[in-house]
Amino acid sequence: MKRIKAKGIPVIVYEPTMTESTFYGSKVIKDLKEFKNYAEIIIANRYDKMLSDVNEKVYTRDILGRD
Repeated sequence: MKRIKAKGIPVIVYEPTMTESTFYGSKVIKDLKEFKNYAEIIIANRYDKMLSDVNEKVYTRDILGRD
């Protein structure tokens, strides 16, 4: 996240359980539909089926969908 922000790229975070509105200076979005519409690229630690409708936006190391 630091490296991306250092390049001047705005970062948003999807986390429905967070009570804070920011995370290390980045906006927190709690609604998945809003997050998917707003995000141009989604970087995920693990791939989840709930991202299947925006698969073209998702970048992850979890290439086999099992990590």
